[in-house]
Amino acid sequence: MIWVILLVLLAVWVLVLCIRAARLKPEVLPEETAPEMHFDREKAVRDLQTLIRFRTVSHEDQRLDDDTQFEELIASLPALFPHVHEVCTFTMPGPRSLVFHWKGTKHDKPGVLMAHFDVVPVDESGWDKPAFEGIIEDGVLWGRGTIDTKCTFLGVLEAADNLIAQGYTPSQDLYLCFSGTEEVNGDGAPAIIRWFKEQDIRLDFVLDEGGAIVENVFPGVKKPVAVVGIAEKGTMSVRLSVPTGGGHASTPPAMSSIGRLARAVRRIEDHPFPAHLSDAAESTFLGMSKHAPFALRLLFANLWCFRPLLYLACRLMGGELNALVRTTVAFTQMQGSSAFNVMPPNPHMVCNVRINSDETTGTVMERLRSVIHDDKIALDMPFGRDPSPTSTICDAPWKRLEQAVHMEYPGTVVTPYLMLASSDSWNYCGLSDRVYRFSPMPMSKEERGMIHGNNERIPLTSIHSIVSFYMRLIQMC
Repeated sequence: MIWVILLVLLAVWVLVLCIRAARLKPEVLPEETAPEMHFDREKAVRDLQTLIRFRTVSHEDQRLDDDTQFEELIASLPALFPHVHEVCTFTMPGPRSLVFHWKGTKHDKPGVLMAHFDVVPVDESGWDKPAFEGIIEDGVLWGRGTIDTKCTFLGVLEAADNLIAQGYTPSQDLYLCFSGTEEVNGDGAPAIIRWFKEQDIRLDFVLDEGGAIVENVFPGVKKPVAVVGIAEKGTMSVRLSVPTGGGHASTPPAMSSIGRLARAVRRIEDHPFPAHLSDAAESTFLGMSKHAPFALRLLFANLWCFRPLLYLACRLMGGELNALVRTTVAFTQMQGSSAFNVMPPNPHMVCNVRINSDETTGTVMERLRSVIHDDKIALDMPFGRDPSPTSTICDAPWKRLEQAVHMEYPGTVVTPYLMLASSDSWNYCGLSDRVYRFSPMPMSKEERGMIHGNNERIPLTSIHSIVSFYMRLIQMC
């Protein structure tokens, strides 16, 4: 009798799993291309070439920055985008903080379109073509910043300039906000935030760089997917050091300072942070699983049952999937001695931590100290900020963004996303609960690898689509 009961319970359990999976039905995606946006495509490319040629490189040591390059880029904007400068009120809350106020017919729900115009340093010896000459070859524009993210800087301004020339006025105020310190978490964006607060302005929505249109990232999903960041992980740098005073290498101690640091690194990597599925990450999995085979829908529709299996799969696969569900630690820098026969006086290693939504910089430090379990290793935090809040996706700003994607890229799935990297938009979360992160262009795995890497480049067709996307979105604002 007990076996019959168990079989019945098993059958009911399987039925419940299948019913929940069957309810995860994909939405019907528009397949028809919307009317073409009219603008000078060749000018858009030329303008991005011009922006690329300014070496607006941000360094951790600001003394290495070439301020002249930043000043010249800013000075070039009136000639590149004359209609924006004629119609919009221009303000500079900081030396590398730009705000264009485009007045709408109403003023109660202002929005922000933003980007940054600084770039990371370049080792040109690893590039096939010069990084700052804006070379076009075989329908591709080469240069540092073409993807991250002078392309969206160009896209916002080019779109606004064309719409103003065509006589368009937005229904609500729009602020076009740009920072030149994003790559070093500088004061560019915070200065703009202080300005908004001084003006007592609350924002209806914010759109920054972030996700993109990707393919073959989520198992079983064949359609292109526009991943739009609705939250971002926190970030911090942690320095592990062992002050020793140095010494001669001929008389080393039983455990060297380098050996002690190496053991600490090993302990940290052998004890990864526990997995936790944030609301943003769960939205990512649920959104994409609607378009996946039934077996995957069965898994993601029943995370109450299969969550441990998901966490195991993410850990084994590593990379982006693993980063979606846990705090990650990546060791990026180390320093020892200046000579081969001298014990280092103050060796240290630095790790970059990306903090999941259930953690803070404080809880991360506590866990690292516990895992290292060595009082002789000092930990300090040169930089750190907690994860962002999660933005809402149930009202007009999200629906407008979704519609603009479908108009420019028919047949594309739009899904919320937990952004793994950090951005200037983190600073805006105190001014709006609708902060989105999306770079409106297809981006292959190879192209994503070019961000902060060698041979960064963008297809000319992507430049056209970026401008067109922003024109569509602005017309809905």
